[in-house]
Amino acid sequence: MSNVQRFGATGDGVTDDTEAIQHAIRDGDGVLHFPPGSYRITQPIEIDLAQSGPLGIDGTSGTARVLMTGPGPAFRLIGTHGGTGDPTSVKGNVYPNQRLPTIKNIEVEGAHPEADGIELIQTLQSVIEGVLVRRCRHGIRLTQRNRNVLISHCHIYYNTGVGIFLDQVNLHQIIIASSHISYNRLGGIRIEGSEIRNLQITGNDIEYNNHAQHDMDAEPTAEIFVDTTAPGSSVNEVTIASNTIQATLSPGGCNIRILETADGSSRPPGLWSITGNIIGSQENNVHLTGCYGVSLSGNCIYSCGNRNLLIEDSRQINVGTNTFRRHTPRMGTGIRIVRSADVTITGCSILDEHPDGQPSGAALMDLVASQRINVSGCQLLDGVPCGIDATDCSHVSITGCTIHDTREERKSEHAIRFTGQGKGNLVGMNSIGPTIMSTFVLDEAAGVTVDGNVVES
Repeated sequence: MSNVQRFGATGDGVTDDTEAIQHAIRDGDGVLHFPPGSYRITQPIEIDLAQSGPLGIDGTSGTARVLMTGPGPAFRLIGTHGGTGDPTSVKGNVYPNQRLPTIKNIEVEGAHPEADGIELIQTLQSVIEGVLVRRCRHGIRLTQRNRNVLISHCHIYYNTGVGIFLDQVNLHQIIIASSHISYNRLGGIRIEGSEIRNLQITGNDIEYNNHAQHDMDAEPTAEIFVDTTAPGSSVNEVTIASNTIQATLSPGGCNIRILETADGSSRPPGLWSITGNIIGSQENNVHLTGCYGVSLSGNCIYSCGNRNLLIEDSRQINVGTNTFRRHTPRMGTGIRIVRSADVTITGCSILDEHPDGQPSGAALMDLVASQRINVSGCQLLDGVPCGIDATDCSHVSITGCTIHDTREERKSEHAIRFTGQGKGNLVGMNSIGPTIMSTFVLDEAAGVTVDGNVVES
């Protein structure tokens, strides 16, 4: 291995070791080995994979630290892969010289306002494993084009920018797994202006990624933030599974935020599965705008400033077997669907459980200017002013649900309310508990048929 100390690096945390490390890259054997120590650098260690040949960077089981005291990334890996994940698209010396660049078991600490951790450009089969990046701007940044990226067992912690930033990148096949991604001011995992396919975010702890621990102004962000409003960008074929995704409340903040323009000018975010996560404690826990084809199932989603789930200008959204609740009196719960169509909500439990109702005063489920919404087999308990509140909706079916007020002193004014204009709405075969006013409020113009409900007096 190319021991950087044999090329002149000191690892004393004071001496500028930049030139010695570059010397090791030029004249070493391809494995850049950092013995225990603190290696101060003043400019990026930029590695041209086409020239260097196969490369590995190793920090001796995490005992080595690289202190980046200048702007830019501590490590920048640059390849030439312009193809896809298809083996036949790999050209030139990409497989002989560039495949599988690996960075593992090393710490990168920033000591400059514009210091970043690691940057990947046009790489193939990159692996980042067991890396700690802290006090940088962006932890790991992928840009331009990359394929087949693995990020695992990392700690991306307390950075002023984004933890893992997919920035203006064309990227297919990326797995982010088994990592802690926390206290990054502008988001844990953030995607902007990119074309992404085959993204898996699995088994991570993604928490507190907002301004709260930084002496900086608040800026709306999320633990997982996806913005595809830029022309040509799209994010599809995504799995978010078995993560803990939690936060502290921040203005405009979310745990998961997926944002697309609603004008139909580009391919909306879709083919998403969000499954088996613990998600909680933000203004909106999951906020979908302009999405098409998203499945949200088996999650525990708790405590919001506004809504557990907010869906806007979206269609073909399936919401099944989730638990929605609050765990502190100062926060709320509930679902809101606005200007959306073809949404199915099945087998979910929405529970207020506070004697005075929600701070916002909102119903447990709000439906606004939407159509073809099916709500079936759900429990909606302790809603104030009501369980389900629909305004200007059509072809809404509410069937087989339990809508009760379980408090000793009832606070629910109504079970279900339909107001405004609508047609083809159905309320049937539900179990409805007593309320303090009328069970149903149904404007004549809302077009509601009520049949076969069991209403407790």
